[in-house]
Amino acid sequence: MAEINIQRKKSAPSPWLLVLLALAVLGLLAYFFLRADTSPAPTGPATPVTSASPAPVSEAEETARATPPPADGGTGAAVADIAAEEAPSTPEELASFAANEADSPDYARRGLQMLSATLGELADRADLRDAAVSERRNDLTSAISRSSEPNASLRPGLVAVVGLMQAMQQKAYPALETPVAELSEQARQLSGHSTAADQSALQVYFTKAAEIVRALNEPAS
Repeated sequence: MAEINIQRKKSAPSPWLLVLLALAVLGLLAYFFLRADTSPAPTGPATPVTSASPAPVSEAEETARATPPPADGGTGAAVADIAAEEAPSTPEELASFAANEADSPDYARRGLQMLSATLGELADRADLRDAAVSERRNDLTSAISRSSEPNASLRPGLVAVVGLMQAMQQKAYPALETPVAELSEQARQLSGHSTAADQSALQVYFTKAAEIVRALNEPAS
């Protein structure tokens, strides 16, 4: 009797198993995608921080920063302020100052400022105004501005005062030639500093200058 070979039919895989496998694959894919999104960005070279541009500085501030403070602790600045406010003086005021203020520590500088203001006003007179007078007036203004510097000699200013007087004398006062020449010689002999040796010479200088200013205030002949 022939043998019959009977083979058992293999059972098909459960559909739930396939579903679970599919879910596992999707879970792995989702894990890797999410991990890639949350990973830190690669660090590159730091971007340099650009500093803000400094605020523009005015010309006045530039000058103030570049100018060193006075060596005398501010006295030079104070004298410059006094000079700027000095009003023209009458011949009587100049003569009184020359006679009575010689003991003042700022005698030479104050006298120079008074003369400069007074002669500057005289130079504006119509009968005295010309190119030579204007040039000497500019010389005096320049000398006065330099005299406010610390430890500056006042001699250039004292000489410039006589130079402006001489231009006025040559313009309209021929009789003042000798007094102006004498004052010019005195100015050249001064050191320009308020020393004890110069104090009496300065008093003579300012006294004679007041006399010349008195004559210049009179109508020209």
